[in-house]
Amino acid sequence: MADHQSSCANCGASLLKTGKTACYAPPESAPPRPPHCPVLRYGEVVEDASQSLAGDGPDARMTRVAAQVEGMGYERCGGSVRARWTRVEDTIAFAGLMGWRKIGIATCIGLLDETAKLTAILEAQGLEPISVCCKNGGVDKAALGIPDAHKIRPGGFEAACNPIAQAEICNRLGTDMNVIVGLCVGHDMVFTRHSRAPVTTLVVKDRVTGHNPVAVLNGQHYYRRLRRERVLPGEGERSG
Repeated sequence: MADHQSSCANCGASLLKTGKTACYAPPESAPPRPPHCPVLRYGEVVEDASQSLAGDGPDARMTRVAAQVEGMGYERCGGSVRARWTRVEDTIAFAGLMGWRKIGIATCIGLLDETAKLTAILEAQGLEPISVCCKNGGVDKAALGIPDAHKIRPGGFEAACNPIAQAEICNRLGTDMNVIVGLCVGHDMVFTRHSRAPVTTLVVKDRVTGHNPVAVLNGQHYYRRLRRERVLPGEGERSG
């Protein structure tokens, strides 16, 4: 790997073996930075960002609250610590500490049952959840220029996802924070681009692993196969 490239992933071996890296240890005991460390090339970026996060702006406030929630998510047991909060609890705590009450939920239609349960939990926690489904409006994919061959079931009506409408409805309703529940890759990006409120993800869509994409990284079958086989084998698979 060339020195000018950045790959923090390569420090995973050091963290696993010694429990520390150049960035995750006191300076006096930290190991040296490897050639691929982005701080060697972009140290001024880190310094400028650190100064911004130490200020009084919205990014600084959210960063400090996130750190507070991170600390609250663990409990000390003797000489060790263990996690005690789920992602749902982290999300509730973050909203509460930020003083946010109206929570938008951008949900996949395939996760409406889970969204109903999330809504019940948020309401029980004193929050005001508002959900908007990905298929809102029932616009056929053909109307958006999507070829019939790219439908899940070609030959008939198939509603398209409309992440812009999801975001704009949340904007009109004045949500303080929006939560993604299972939006498709790409649709989640469009939703985030158009959302005025800060966005977090609660559920990442993965149809094969039960919405647990890290299983692909930890499961030897998926990991080995995807290191051998291309997902898009030829240029013909690309879409404009």
